[in-house]
Amino acid sequence: MKQIEKIAEAANFSAINVGALDRLADYVLELGSEVKISGKVFGGADLKATGAEFSFQLFQPGTETGFLHTHKLHEELYFFLSGEGEFQVDGQVFPVKEGSVVRVAPDGRRSVRNNGTLPLVMLCVQYRGGTFTAEDATDGMLLEDPVKW
Repeated sequence: MKQIEKIAEAANFSAINVGALDRLADYVLELGSEVKISGKVFGGADLKATGAEFSFQLFQPGTETGFLHTHKLHEELYFFLSGEGEFQVDGQVFPVKEGSVVRVAPDGRRSVRNNGTLPLVMLCVQYRGGTFTAEDATDGMLLEDPVKW
């Protein structure tokens, strides 16, 4: 089974590499002895993320999540990086493709499938819903220090 590569780490950052997206099938997420999901990898713990989780997932043509799910507190953003498929939230089905982004509230009953002819690659970011405020939008600060490479 493929492992995430640690690139660099210091007091204020962590960097990892999950590898080429066309090789996501080398990952297997094990959710107990009965449930194994091929092509899915979570990276938040390896990255030491403290406010969000993320995962990459590969759906081969003709495959799907296979279940609906919700969250207690987490909202999710789904970024589609390649391929085509369909997304379902609360029974509404709509097309997704490279460049599509879907936000789902915690209570949204969601699932995804690849009904296309090429692999569908997705990045999912989950975070606690209802926490971002107008003040957070101005949180960034430009520094006077010059960039040195």
